[in-house]
Amino acid sequence: MRNTLLALLLFCFFLPAALADQSNAKEQERVRDAGEVLKEILNIPDDIPRDLLDKAECVVILPSVKKAAFGVGASYGRGVMVCRSGQHYTGPWGAPALYALEGGSIGFQIGGQATDFVLLVMNPKGARSLLSSKVKLGADASAAAGPKGRTAEGATDIVMSAEILSYSRNKGLFAGVSLEGSTLRSDGSANEKLYGQKLSAKEIILEGKVKTPPCAQELVSLLDKKSPKNLSDPKSLE
Repeated sequence: MRNTLLALLLFCFFLPAALADQSNAKEQERVRDAGEVLKEILNIPDDIPRDLLDKAECVVILPSVKKAAFGVGASYGRGVMVCRSGQHYTGPWGAPALYALEGGSIGFQIGGQATDFVLLVMNPKGARSLLSSKVKLGADASAAAGPKGRTAEGATDIVMSAEILSYSRNKGLFAGVSLEGSTLRSDGSANEKLYGQKLSAKEIILEGKVKTPPCAQELVSLLDKKSPKNLSDPKSLE
């Protein structure tokens, strides 16, 4: 009888934790997938220019975005946004907030193929927009297809003045791609599942109310290694 009672107490004690782990398994997997996608893309010889990554305040990674139909069709994907910490985005990379991409036709995709996207948020204005509300790329925040290569030399004025630069990878082909017309928003329900409490993207990223979860350690460590300092003009961060 005593052993049965003890087993029941242990079951009741560990059950909430087990259920919590199960409920946020998809969110944890999403974060890990984002880390793997970024790792693979940053190892491509003709990848994201390092000088652009060093000037980015935030990075958005959206693994396996799918399109519903050939030609014209809605696209939907989920991923994460990671920003440098501190009021002026000059600290180490911080905890991720989960984000969703929604949009019309993204011509790069065909049928049910899945595409990975990486977006660089190039100034505080773009970061503030994404942290405060749903953003339509090209309307609420200026956006452009990002240049490739080890340096951004030769990039157009449009690219260099854009608030958000976007890249895609599909079947091994890596390229800058325009996502104008698509929208990005904080995925509130997913953030609640991942962190176990209701949090806005601003509370996660700017206010640092949570620590980096274990599932995001590889992603954050990769960014700290590849781009440890924000090399933007200090005046642009004020």
